Amino acid sequence: MPNYELTVGMTCGGCSGAVTRIVGKLDGIEIVDLNIEAKKVVISSEANEEDTQAVVMPALQKWANAANKSLEWVGPVA
Repeated sequence: MPNYELTVGMTCGGCSGAVTRIVGKLDGIEIVDLNIEAKKVVISSEANEEDTQAVVMPALQKWANAANKSLEWVGPVA
């Protein structure tokens, strides 16, 4: 399964917990790596990049807006 990187404005364990819960509810997508200090999340998905981004970004954007956190899709991880 391909991996994709996101930059998420996580600042604490609560933020990483929220991201983990949100992504955990999405079918076919799982977190491979989550680094609070680097504000980096790497996910694995059964779908292509466009379809994965279309599912993941709206789910996380709702939380990011409510928590006043940044969110950016970086792209595929080699």
